[in-house]
Amino acid sequence: MSTASVVAPASVVKTRKAKAPDPTVTDPALVRRAVKAAALGNAMEWFDFGVYSYIAVTLGKVFFPSGNPTAQLLSTFGAFAAAFLVRPLGGMVFGPLGDRVGRQKVLALTMIMMAAGTFAIGLIPSYATIGVGAPILLLVARLVQGFSTGGEYAGASTFIAEYAPDKRRGFLGSWLEFGTLAGYIGGAGLVTIMTALLSADDLTSWGWRIPFLIAGPMGIIGLYLRMRLEETPAFAAEAEKAENNRPKTPLREMVTGQWRALLLCVGLVLVFNVTDYMLLSYMPSYLTGQLHYDETHGLLVVLGVMAVMMIAQPFAGALTDRVGRRPVIATGCAGFLLLSVPALLLIREGSLLAVALGMGALGMLLVCFTASMPSALPALFPTKVRYGSLSIGFNVSVSLFGGTTPLVVTALIGATGNMMMPAYYMMAAAVIGGFAVWRMTESAGRPLPGSAPSVAGRHAE
Repeated sequence: MSTASVVAPASVVKTRKAKAPDPTVTDPALVRRAVKAAALGNAMEWFDFGVYSYIAVTLGKVFFPSGNPTAQLLSTFGAFAAAFLVRPLGGMVFGPLGDRVGRQKVLALTMIMMAAGTFAIGLIPSYATIGVGAPILLLVARLVQGFSTGGEYAGASTFIAEYAPDKRRGFLGSWLEFGTLAGYIGGAGLVTIMTALLSADDLTSWGWRIPFLIAGPMGIIGLYLRMRLEETPAFAAEAEKAENNRPKTPLREMVTGQWRALLLCVGLVLVFNVTDYMLLSYMPSYLTGQLHYDETHGLLVVLGVMAVMMIAQPFAGALTDRVGRRPVIATGCAGFLLLSVPALLLIREGSLLAVALGMGALGMLLVCFTASMPSALPALFPTKVRYGSLSIGFNVSVSLFGGTTPLVVTALIGATGNMMMPAYYMMAAAVIGGFAVWRMTESAGRPLPGSAPSVAGRHAE
């Protein structure tokens, strides 16, 4: 056997070349299963995010002492924010583990932990029943969720990227964020329906548990899909190079040995997540809290924008395969730099049409990132450290910049009294993202670093 040969799972066919690494010919059915299994985990993460965000007031009444609604709500979001603190730790554990034992095994483990953490919230007794034990158990469940999420996005994007043919990686990767949007819409939409159908007492006494308990069946389905998958061809080939005795890559090497790629990753994830959390997490609160907009209408506008984004997602992903990741990401950065202020002025005008237009403009710009990042980020790192380095860079950036966006922008408005701060914050993120995309290398249509070329099977769609 040639030392340059790619050893892949049984479902992957190989074609020999004399000198160059043999291209991996992917099985379309296996690729589709990989995309579905990876996207479902992301959908579960954001289903929980949507549920938790829109049922926060009820959770405050259930898990924290009565008497001060504001304190209850702050405590609920404090438990929510705690998950972001442990995400980098999860990335430092699951990422290197995925580079050592395989992507498929670690993704199955993160699926189990995410489902278990979400399902457990639905089983926790109320504060009225067990006292201080209720918020403690809620915090523990959130920490489990956050820790497992630290290995989820990087692993899922790596898994899809390493299975996808080089010329279709953007399109296939875009379905990961399709899962994100579907999960968020499902969670927020379910809470909206429950709020409309149940009385306030029923929602507080037992109704709030339903969305969290749904995570159990979702987790079983996701675990089944992930357990059916074989290891990615790129990882299998990397393992074979060392004759099944690959040395452990130190965590330090994943950082110091990849410092340039890590900085690019942090910059790209920063603009991606600042704009993402601004639109999907902060703007509903901005509409109701700062602009005194009707809460139901505000939620419906956000859900409508996300539905349009879902439709655009695969088309934008396919576009990145044709024109490249860099032009699409650069368009998003330029758009946020030039249009954030006009879009926010439209939103502040207050009419339903103006709010929808402003939010819709921001949503379409965000698609430039959601469609590109799942394929662009894994291509920053070589195969042997891809999962670990991406996990570290992604989660550090999300924890420091993305997850803190609502808090920081609220504080800036409070300190300055300037209602345009959300626009200025997105513009600053766009500048950083623009510099990162300027320094990154185009990866569309090219093999992943350290991997053989990958081509679509004969029956690929």
